[in-house]
Amino acid sequence: MRKLSSLLLATLLACVAGHAAAQGVLRIGLVEDPDTLDPTLNRLATGRQPMTALCDKLFDVKADDLSLVPQLATGYEVAKDGKSVTIRLRPGVKFQDGETFDANALAYNVKRHMTLPGSLRRTELSMVDHVDVVDPSSVRFVLNAPQANLLLYSLAERAGMMVAPDAAQKLGDRFGSQPVCAGEYRFVERVPQGRIVVEKFAGYWDAAHTAGDPDRIEYLPIGDSTVRLSSLRSGQIQIAERLTPTDLPQLANDPRVKVVSAPDLGYHYIRYNSGNGPRAAIFHDVRVRHAVDLAIDRRVLVKALFNDQYQPGNQFVGPTSRYYDPAHPVPARDVAASRQLLQQAGVAHLTFTLLVPPERERQEAAQMVQAMLAEAGITMKIETQDDAVMLQNARRGNFDAIFNFWSGRPHPDGNVYAQYSCNGPTNDSKFCDPAIDKLMVAAREATTDDERQRLYREVNGMLAQAYPSSVLWHRRTFTGVSAKLTGFVPHPDSTIRVKGLHLQP
Repeated sequence: MRKLSSLLLATLLACVAGHAAAQGVLRIGLVEDPDTLDPTLNRLATGRQPMTALCDKLFDVKADDLSLVPQLATGYEVAKDGKSVTIRLRPGVKFQDGETFDANALAYNVKRHMTLPGSLRRTELSMVDHVDVVDPSSVRFVLNAPQANLLLYSLAERAGMMVAPDAAQKLGDRFGSQPVCAGEYRFVERVPQGRIVVEKFAGYWDAAHTAGDPDRIEYLPIGDSTVRLSSLRSGQIQIAERLTPTDLPQLANDPRVKVVSAPDLGYHYIRYNSGNGPRAAIFHDVRVRHAVDLAIDRRVLVKALFNDQYQPGNQFVGPTSRYYDPAHPVPARDVAASRQLLQQAGVAHLTFTLLVPPERERQEAAQMVQAMLAEAGITMKIETQDDAVMLQNARRGNFDAIFNFWSGRPHPDGNVYAQYSCNGPTNDSKFCDPAIDKLMVAAREATTDDERQRLYREVNGMLAQAYPSSVLWHRRTFTGVSAKLTGFVPHPDSTIRVKGLHLQP
């Protein structure tokens, strides 16, 4: 069935490729079907791809040094005590339904992020007490703690994406299927498991600098990497996201394609259910989690599967980050110690199920981990689920362990707080250590880089002893790009910026 679906998709792409190129249509191959296109509720990294075209943010970050760049905002001022931030807004901005973007619209968006049921942005804006409308073009964020640096970087992510208030109120829980924002492109249609289509918005605030950008973009979920690569090489798509190192040799001598890369801010990890519902019994004991971790050889994984293009990892930042805790380096595999820990925990034979999405990288890694654990007397079953389904089951506690991927954030808080704080919105295992929470809050309020480094290293060290998850590697982001496409800049957050892309006929 999967082969048939791939064949049908390839045939469809071939039929429309010539027409698409003639009409200035950019086609982007995604590794999976995105979840909701509501910035408040979106969770999957693939969802950020179309949302980046649809929804401008208050700020963005530079690809090279991750410094802030104004987008819908023009600047900001931080109070001396660090407990308020005044942001100046860009004049003349319209949402795609014609509504004006102003201070009241921003205040509405912040309230929506903080109060909408199921919001994944609430934790990112937890430092905000309220927003004051100073005048139509400026607002003041009043903070309940001096966390101005964290706030600004949160506003350069999904929390800074602005949606049209009228449309959001009218559509309610259907907004994610018909998003209205203030980006360069407006939403046209979505065919589930088929495509997401956006087209140039004539009233875009920066239209003068985007005249040469594609008129239309089609985002296509192509989970089969073979089909995705062949579609890129034949010109049926012009961008293929998240290539793996094993894809690279196929493209090395193809003049029709170029591969660009950037170091990634995120990490791949196995999360253990240690406290979410009845299925948490398997991994409630830290010795059991530690035993599984010890049976995995991260270096062998990275060498065998990724040709050493990725970095073995064990923390929420990579070994090259200033926040990495050198006191707890990537551990060596120790099967004997793994067996001993299980004995101490009174587990005669450990058996559990790992939920894995159909993505090739994690599928192959899961099979290798399965073999490694078997050598330690651990039986790991693999159950494949679509990413959105897997994360839904994780939220409900309907899992033993999941093989997850976090796309990474410029501020280290974005890599740890939501995942491991007691009430974090993506803390699916319900892992909770008040001492770690206290350190993370202190790190949020740190006013110097040195203080922030010391605190995050302490957090890293405590997580390295608690094993709420097993971080396995930090990757590079490899993106396949047609030679006919110019202006593409890879970003460490793996999100494709479409502004400035030019497609030759």
